Amino acid sequence: MADRTRDFGQYGARGIKGSEAVARQLDRLAGYVATPVTARRGLLARLHYLTRTDHARQAAREAGLTVTDRTFKAWLDDKRRPSRKNLERIETAYRAVRRHNVARYLSGRLNAAGRGTRVEIHPVNQSQVPRPRQRVVEYRALNVRHWDALVNAWAVADAQALDDAWVEQIVDLGSQWGQYEYVTNVGFAA
Repeated sequence: MADRTRDFGQYGARGIKGSEAVARQLDRLAGYVATPVTARRGLLARLHYLTRTDHARQAAREAGLTVTDRTFKAWLDDKRRPSRKNLERIETAYRAVRRHNVARYLSGRLNAAGRGTRVEIHPVNQSQVPRPRQRVVEYRALNVRHWDALVNAWAVADAQALDDAWVEQIVDLGSQWGQYEYVTNVGFAA
């Protein structure tokens, strides 16, 4: 699309891509384990989640966690501790599996049988932009009825597809949609 922002922040505006804000909110809604993976409790919760099903084990392998069942058992029994690299792989695999598992549920909740979900869009912070270059940008609310593309892109961690799906939704704001490509926050609930 020709109207997409190319030099965001050139004059001092601060914010993030709207699609990134949507991904952060979807992450909050996914309900990850709150305890960090470096703590024993957080590690055990993730390991149990990753070893519960064959699909979870396969996702762990795809994330680069290629350890034997014996090593998993040693980690679970607290006889050995995973390396820092394996902790990162465990976290990556856990998030990928969790996203995959909750994507269909979130999509259904957000679509709300065709009624959609109200999304609150908070504009970029222009406090550092010189006064003559500031735009009049206000808080907006939008009812998003089709969440499938957004949730599916989030579930597979495809940033470009998520960005395209976000832009597809904010075009409904009218001629000023480009002002909301970058935001300080996007809020919604499922």
